[in-house]
Amino acid sequence: MRWQNSLRAAALAAMLVAVGAVADASPPAAPEPTPVAANGKLSVCGNTLCGSSGAPVQLRGMSTHGLQWYGQCVNNDSLDALAHDWQADVLRISMYIQEGGYEEDPERFTAMVNQYVEAATQRGMYAIIDWHMLDPGDPNYNLERAKTFFAEVARTHRDKPNVFYEIANEPNGVEWSAIKSYAEQVIPVIRAQDPDSVVLVGTRAWSSLGVSDGADEQEIVDNPVDADNILYTFHFYAASHGEEYLRALSRAADRLPLFVTEFGTQEASGDGGDDFGMAQRYLDLMAEKNISWTNWNFSDDHRSGAVFEEGTCDSGPYTGTDPLKPAGVWVRERVR
Repeated sequence: MRWQNSLRAAALAAMLVAVGAVADASPPAAPEPTPVAANGKLSVCGNTLCGSSGAPVQLRGMSTHGLQWYGQCVNNDSLDALAHDWQADVLRISMYIQEGGYEEDPERFTAMVNQYVEAATQRGMYAIIDWHMLDPGDPNYNLERAKTFFAEVARTHRDKPNVFYEIANEPNGVEWSAIKSYAEQVIPVIRAQDPDSVVLVGTRAWSSLGVSDGADEQEIVDNPVDADNILYTFHFYAASHGEEYLRALSRAADRLPLFVTEFGTQEASGDGGDDFGMAQRYLDLMAEKNISWTNWNFSDDHRSGAVFEEGTCDSGPYTGTDPLKPAGVWVRERVR
């Protein structure tokens, strides 16, 4: 997803204030049992996630927008709403690498991610650390940055039971072999610090399992990443990605462990009209196949895919349906 860099300057000051607020304030205790209290440390069993008891688990939650633009939307009040009002299981923390993100200030963005992981942990939610590479589309362009970042965050969070590492958001313009090579170099860096956590691996053609490039899941089935305890990611936007994509997800779920870390009810741009009918078909399939998901995105961006009405992040409120766009109302109901 490409978003306008013109937002950067206006959002930066608010972002820094919001990060400080999340770090400094203690949230109210989440009701028991929280998702983490109920399920413990998750692992991949067969083609799905399982809790510490061995029972299958489906996580449902939200992805942030890019932290460099909409970090102010991730604050104590909004996270309380996500954990308690929405009853979400998981928060995906989307840190862009380019477009004003990690590449420009690794220390600051690493600190932001760590603080948001702590905030999710305090509320009993799972946290996905999303290495949001997008342009350039070859994840190997950022290989050394990724090794540095994931070594740091895995060392910081190695003792937590709730952290996932998503190592490549939407690879594009490259073959599966290049993505696999990248994954097999980054995963050992994480495992050296945090041996037991789940790693999420992006797939070809904007995490479409290759469908957007005319391929399909078979290339991964034939040549899987050489690592255990991993899930492959799939992204869809219901108004753009119809039957072909839905069928690919259904087939792949019978052969590969999957996590839909990003989806929208609208077009692939994150904007335009909502196709709630097709989106519901995807959600029904994910429930049937026990595929976890996070929706894009938890912000007040002007696009239809942002769940909050514009201006909400200035002061809230975040609970209930009044501050939500139509997609937000729909997604909140299904998270709950």
